[in-house]
Amino acid sequence: MDQSDRLRGETVAVWATVVCFLLGAVTALAALGPASRPLIGSGALALPAATIAGVIAGGAFVVSTLRHRRGETRPMPRWQKVVTDVSAIALTVAFVGVTGLGVLLGMQVLAIGLQGLELTTVGGALVTGFAAAVGGRFAFAAGIGLRTADLSSILFGYLVIGTLFAMVTAADPRWWEVNFSQLGIGDDAWAFNGTLIVAGVLVGTVGAYIGRDLHRVLGDPALGRIAITSGLWIVTGVGLAGVGLLPLHRFPEAHNVVAPVTLLLFAASMTMTAVIVPGAPRALTITTIGVGALVGVAFVLFAVFGLITMTALEAMAVGLGLLWMTTLVRVLAILSPDVPRASRRAHLLHG
Repeated sequence: MDQSDRLRGETVAVWATVVCFLLGAVTALAALGPASRPLIGSGALALPAATIAGVIAGGAFVVSTLRHRRGETRPMPRWQKVVTDVSAIALTVAFVGVTGLGVLLGMQVLAIGLQGLELTTVGGALVTGFAAAVGGRFAFAAGIGLRTADLSSILFGYLVIGTLFAMVTAADPRWWEVNFSQLGIGDDAWAFNGTLIVAGVLVGTVGAYIGRDLHRVLGDPALGRIAITSGLWIVTGVGLAGVGLLPLHRFPEAHNVVAPVTLLLFAASMTMTAVIVPGAPRALTITTIGVGALVGVAFVLFAVFGLITMTALEAMAVGLGLLWMTTLVRVLAILSPDVPRASRRAHLLHG
């Protein structure tokens, strides 16, 4: 892509941002009503603004995808088209969730810094339009050409935003003395549980994109192993979403089964992916060994010596896992070509 094409693309992105702002502001004007609203609390601006901005961001991703990648799946067999389309749908849901939760966290922070502030309908519409413009701009850019590394960064950022929001709104301020599952208890438990559900969608989608990159590198002969690898990531995502759908205070037995099983699935997905990546890149090998060793040490410190809490163990395991995933997608970005690769197989697991 030459300089003129990039400038033209930037102009289109600016117009998309303007359209998202106008859609957000006009929709808010129609939805908020005449009364002034606080940022958070009963009858607040936060929830309608988050809903409007999230839906517009999802729409921006759909429009951008159709505009820039409409013919990408044309030469692909049906199963590959289905995988690509389902991944796009999952990403649309993820952008809605990421944008909505980001707006909710932003409102919570503003409410702390601007205590007592109430916005008129026009003020609320402008804030909503701004949120829709920011979310729509990122989603539109993602629709132009989303790499696995970008998706991993979205997952990392979303988990951080969602967990911070859950901490701020936690019913028990001393939740950290037990474990992260305590954030899923109470009136505002939807923040943490919703974060896990959308994060599960993102993890499954990352798995599909990892499979896409591996296929671009290894081709059709490796489709069986690629399918197993992507399948493990997708099941891991389902498990993570299940942890959110089965909160501890309502389904304690099921939650206490699904949570550790999801961690085991995550470890199995990491191991399978590390094995299948061609050439055993040194960066990925070192990171895999280092992450495994550090998690093992953390478990011993928790289970044998009692020097760290369960919360600290969970934070270390998740943080190191995301570090490993970041290394993986960067390695795949180096190994994988940017152009789509259509399979010559009529079916996924046999020719």
